[in-house]
Amino acid sequence: MIKPELFDVVELLVNLPSDQQFIGNRGTIVECYNDGKYEVEFSNEQGETLALCSLSNNQFIVVWQAQTKQWLTTTDKVTALINFLSEEKRVELLNFALGLIEKS
Repeated sequence: MIKPELFDVVELLVNLPSDQQFIGNRGTIVECYNDGKYEVEFSNEQGETLALCSLSNNQFIVVWQAQTKQWLTTTDKVTALINFLSEEKRVELLNFALGLIEKS
């Protein structure tokens, strides 16, 4: 799993209805705390802050790394997502992927 760092762009894996932020929304890490939490800023296209949320790293995946200035590949993102799934869900995903291969 990619270690989140300051200014990385992350994508939510959970809904945060109280902050009006939902799975798939992207934000930027603006602070890394010693307790393993990250302050993530969600903003609109004009750069105005919509929400500032303290999140643990199991609530998001990194999709852009500030250090390398590169978006993660689809393979990297899928790998990160798989790490959050139970073994049962991983088997379901494997069977789904095998079905996709069969149909191509």
